[in-house]
Amino acid sequence: MRHGTWEPRPAARWEDAFLSGNGRHGAMVYGDAGHERVVVNHHTLVCPNGSETVPPPELAAGLRDLQDALLAGDTTAAERFGAGHPHLWVQPYHPAFQVRVRRTPAVAAGSGTYRREVDFTSGVVSAERGTWRSEVFVSRADDVIVHRTRTQPGGLSADITLDEQLPGLPGGLRFTRTAAPEHDGPGTALLRLRTDYPNGRTAFTGTTLVTVTGGSTTRTRHGLRVTDASSVLLLTRVERHPADQDPAAAQAAALQALVAPATGHTDEAYTRLLGRHLPLHRDAYERAGLTLDADPSERELPGSELLRRPAGPALLERLFAAGRYHLLSSSGMLPPRLVGLWTGDWNTAWSGAFTTNANLNLQIASAAVAALPEVSAAHAELVHGQFGDWRDNARALFGARGVVAPSHTDGESGHTRHFERAYPLHLWTAGADWLLLPLLDEALTGGDPDPRLAPALAEVAMFYEDFLVPAGPDGRVTVVPSYSPENRPANASWGTVDATMDIAAARHALTTAAAHNPGHPRAPHWRDLAGRLTDYHVNDQGALAEWARPGLEDNYDHRHISHLYPVWPLDEINPYDTPDLAAAAHRALELRGAENDSAHGHLHTALVAARLRDGERAGRALDQVLGGDFFHDSLMSAHYPGRDVYNADAAHALPAALIECLVQSTPSRLVLLPAPLPGCPAGTLRGVRTRFGARLDLSWRDGSVTAVLRSAADRTVEVVAGTDRFPMTLVADEQHVLTFPRRT
Repeated sequence: MRHGTWEPRPAARWEDAFLSGNGRHGAMVYGDAGHERVVVNHHTLVCPNGSETVPPPELAAGLRDLQDALLAGDTTAAERFGAGHPHLWVQPYHPAFQVRVRRTPAVAAGSGTYRREVDFTSGVVSAERGTWRSEVFVSRADDVIVHRTRTQPGGLSADITLDEQLPGLPGGLRFTRTAAPEHDGPGTALLRLRTDYPNGRTAFTGTTLVTVTGGSTTRTRHGLRVTDASSVLLLTRVERHPADQDPAAAQAAALQALVAPATGHTDEAYTRLLGRHLPLHRDAYERAGLTLDADPSERELPGSELLRRPAGPALLERLFAAGRYHLLSSSGMLPPRLVGLWTGDWNTAWSGAFTTNANLNLQIASAAVAALPEVSAAHAELVHGQFGDWRDNARALFGARGVVAPSHTDGESGHTRHFERAYPLHLWTAGADWLLLPLLDEALTGGDPDPRLAPALAEVAMFYEDFLVPAGPDGRVTVVPSYSPENRPANASWGTVDATMDIAAARHALTTAAAHNPGHPRAPHWRDLAGRLTDYHVNDQGALAEWARPGLEDNYDHRHISHLYPVWPLDEINPYDTPDLAAAAHRALELRGAENDSAHGHLHTALVAARLRDGERAGRALDQVLGGDFFHDSLMSAHYPGRDVYNADAAHALPAALIECLVQSTPSRLVLLPAPLPGCPAGTLRGVRTRFGARLDLSWRDGSVTAVLRSAADRTVEVVAGTDRFPMTLVADEQHVLTFPRRT
């Protein structure tokens, strides 16, 4: 199956749970016919840990001394800037509870062949054995987790509970559970679980409406017992709220309205709910797709078996589809976290945060080009919702106007609080530029105009106006302090001068702000300032150096490749306009190690290699992930090989890497098959959006390539196809077909 995955065995671990989500609520479905479990997630569920009220420290008074020391050659001066301020992890993301449906001993779990699957086109997770069948989806229309279990008439007896006992559950939480109505019998019932955090200020409440067809219900000590039913429908919502509020009554009324007038008729209510959800989900998922020349028999394999075979077209097809599905499902009120939208453990690695110095941007890299404006909109909510905190960072840390983005955020606070000697991420100033770039891509590919974008770009430019330091009599300016996440020079400490990423981000921010704010009185100055930044440096090994400051030596064995930011995603360095610098960037990529084999490092390498037209290296980077046991049976990924640390980086970034190998675009250029996928001699990439506002379908087979474009406006772009480069004029709303031989 190309648009879903399946398994012949139940999932015993939450990491293998099949996933559904609507960008607010998430559901992780696992267990078996005798004991179903649905872990309930919500993007707002972060556990207060004291960091939420801590502002950025007032360090700006010491900035000038730090800058003077670094420029004078003191390679450890930055270690004193912020020393004594503790590193505070952001509020950790956590699950709400799990809904358990445990069949009672009077009814066997069932016999026959077991099968569970997730349909990417609908978001429905299902399982069946014999006459028993279960279906779960998270409604985009009604913002509710919908769970139906059914079997033969009178054959369903089960205990239903809301269970907070999940791995890593901390102490100090207070739980209050209730069941209603007070009487037993047929019809509907409500289960509620309220959890109060130890801070006494915040809580979250989950409510599950239970509707039964046939049989009866009885309240138990911990939940509800259903006896002799044919079908049970569960509707679940969670809300995080101030401790002095109680949303239970409003939740109950809203859930009851969703089943009325079908109370007692679970199939009718389920069908109506699914019918409202399907068009919203299916339209988004089906806008784009990848079809490869895969063996039909391999396409039908369970995901676990496909993953354990040598990587081939069938696996790439399924992981591309799964990546888009999971990315869409985890993006709504916020973009995906390190864990997407899902976790079954309160001890999420790195707090389950939004990590902005690589991970978040890698995960959403395909949003604009792969026609998922829903993901771009979710990212915009995160960015623009924190601009006030970003202004605080710029003022407190650097005494500047404008904005500085944090390296980590829990989705609530955007204040910088990451202080470590080895990871001085409070010195990193390139984040705002990188985080605004996906929103620029969305605008270029034809998304709805966002009036917040141009003013946001201007604020980034204002920061650089205040922050950049004159570097000598030639009028040059320098970035100091400067930090290349998360590396250090071989002969200096982490905080330095003129990291390549910082130079690129400053230049891009200034020129882009001027372009999007042509009438701004400071726009000419921004362009002038951009032209006075330090040039990139090519070291004595012919590689683009990670630091442009003379005397700073490269440290190659590292998972991050921050210094290749001007290659990907900026496209400032490319083989067409800057071939010498592209060659130096390619040399830097050749010399780079993988350090601890983090998934994001391999996928980042694949993206940069594709931009540099190195399909072989991009393929090797993908093979490191596909052959490194990074994927769970759910097709969600891990951070390290051997399925170590649940993490969405590889799952969400892989579609972007595949697209970059097949098609790239700028506002004035289209590159076709820049880094063809090894082992994929034929295929079709459908529904791609280009950065010059055209839709593209690309197919290749038997030595020929066909591109079909439809542009929203008249325009002329340069087409690069192999070694050929030629102009192509597009007429608005007309279909243009380009066919050429594929040269290997």
